[in-house]
Amino acid sequence: MKVLQRSLIVLLASSTAAAFSPVGPTFARNCALNGGGIADDSIEESINRAVEYQPGMADTEFARRYKQTKGATIKTVGEAFADFTKTLQVPVNALYKNMITDIVGTTHLTVVNARFERDGIWCLGMISALDLLLKNYPEQDVASKIKSSLFKCSGFKEEDVRADAKIIMDWAKGKSKEDVSSALKGEGDSPLAELAKSAKSNEFWMYSKFFGIGLIALMDELGVEMNADDVYPVMEDWLNTSMGKPHFTACSDSDTYFKIKGKLDMMETMMKEIEIREKKRMAERLEEKAEAALRAVERDSQMAEEIKKEAKEKAKAE
Repeated sequence: MKVLQRSLIVLLASSTAAAFSPVGPTFARNCALNGGGIADDSIEESINRAVEYQPGMADTEFARRYKQTKGATIKTVGEAFADFTKTLQVPVNALYKNMITDIVGTTHLTVVNARFERDGIWCLGMISALDLLLKNYPEQDVASKIKSSLFKCSGFKEEDVRADAKIIMDWAKGKSKEDVSSALKGEGDSPLAELAKSAKSNEFWMYSKFFGIGLIALMDELGVEMNADDVYPVMEDWLNTSMGKPHFTACSDSDTYFKIKGKLDMMETMMKEIEIREKKRMAERLEEKAEAALRAVERDSQMAEEIKKEAKEKAKAE
């Protein structure tokens, strides 16, 4: 009876959480972390382990590495966005509101993850992404405030993020793809090599999309053609071959990056075409006004001549 009750509790908890997070792998992973799966133990023992689980107390390297985060107070996405809005103090353009909301939320969820470690490539990716997304923002002074507010609500100093990104870009000047590949293998003592050594030695190293975009920014600096077909093999070489990390998510992120970039480039082209058409129409309107003014002057001149002529004829008649 107790086993049945515990089973129902676990199933109820799983079905409740399904609306907010993926289920399935979690239960199996918890069982595996505690010394085996359902195939190795009875269902009752597996359920008992899941019910009696305590945060940070599992006998695994992961739990031991991050047990100090147990009970830590984590700011919610809503609180992060409230901080962003409070710092910005101006409304976001309606066309950019959804995009900015998404960036604030996803960035916050990334940086509060215990596995997250900020590095120069991630910083370069964050700056590159913001520059791309906000380059056509109607008020560029507000765009700068949006960037600063995002850094602040994420717990970073903007100058520190930009300095870390600059270190990577300064090193990359004049380098080749092979130089970067060697550095990502941990060869040498460059800033990129130190970053790679740290990531390679950390079995719980966490990839996030700004890291992938940072690698794309490096490729752009090295002269790699900015399209998916040319970026994919370089991304695989750098992440998988050199760093020994999975590259599939990074390639997917780069695909999304190029799709967004393509749409923004198309929007920019359309805006320039509209601007050119508007300037042409304005020039035509000004030309029409000038011609109308000249015609009015000519009419007035002719009228004045006619008045003078009539006055002379009247004077002669008298």
